[in-house]
Amino acid sequence: MGYLNTVLGAVLAALMPLASVQAAALQPQAATPSANAAQAMLLGASHATDRLVAVGDHGMVLISDDQGRSFRQARSVPVSTLLTGVSFADASHGWAVGQWGTILASADGGETWDVQRLSSEEDRPLFAVHFFDARQGVAVGLWSLVLTTEDGGKTWNEQTLQAPPGYSRADLNLMGLFADGRGSLYATAERGQLLRSDDRGKTWRYLDTGYEGTLWSGAVMADGSLLVGGQRGTLLHGSADGASWQRVALEGKSSITSIAVSGPHVVAVGLDGLMVSSRDGGHTFEEQRTADGVSLTAALFTGRDDPLLFSRRGVIPAQTP
Repeated sequence: MGYLNTVLGAVLAALMPLASVQAAALQPQAATPSANAAQAMLLGASHATDRLVAVGDHGMVLISDDQGRSFRQARSVPVSTLLTGVSFADASHGWAVGQWGTILASADGGETWDVQRLSSEEDRPLFAVHFFDARQGVAVGLWSLVLTTEDGGKTWNEQTLQAPPGYSRADLNLMGLFADGRGSLYATAERGQLLRSDDRGKTWRYLDTGYEGTLWSGAVMADGSLLVGGQRGTLLHGSADGASWQRVALEGKSSITSIAVSGPHVVAVGLDGLMVSSRDGGHTFEEQRTADGVSLTAALFTGRDDPLLFSRRGVIPAQTP
């Protein structure tokens, strides 16, 4: 796969073994305190009401109570494996996912975490998680893995995903999750597919964007339209029902890894320090790069309406693109 030489591609390469790894090899250990925690590779971030929580390499969980000006490491994380996504339903209840199909849960705003799920039979990682409230959530990952819960993660149920049109089986890697606030959930995937669920992850339908590569991220715009991004500088703006798509013209070919929206403010970030921003709800975009060109992996808008960026080298201070 061509994206294996990118940051997230490298992550996938590490998480996609050619054969199952047996239970004897799985010996999870707690994440250790680090003086350089804020410089660890971070792959996911979430608002926990006013708090910000980010997750990444070696079971790293970082917490900020000052809108990203400073971060500290969580007190207790029971795994030291890669964490790829995080979602909070409120100020207290959050979930993180990652390698070994791990699902961690926190009831104290990310300070401490417990294991809800960990697969010892094979390393089938989860890449993204979204919770609608403190009970109902969805996690997705490798080879069309879809898990849902209706009890806050006490039990997780695997959902059978039908094959995409023209294929005999469902074996797509599901890379990201985003919701529209009205109950619909979207999953970005390989082969230019965007999946939509209107029943909180139990059933899905495919929305073909016309693109053939991997889509890594997406968001719902203020007007209800969709923005998705992926490989080779692909940024697509589509209707709410996914029926029509237009490509946002970008000069570079750096892959889009994360999209964040706050009212009319939009930022899409990617490899090689790519930042694509809009202040008019996506009608026009400006393209620039960070000074050091470090690959960006996630973005959040803070209370200052400035994007806080995360990268393969940790937290990048909030800045206006």
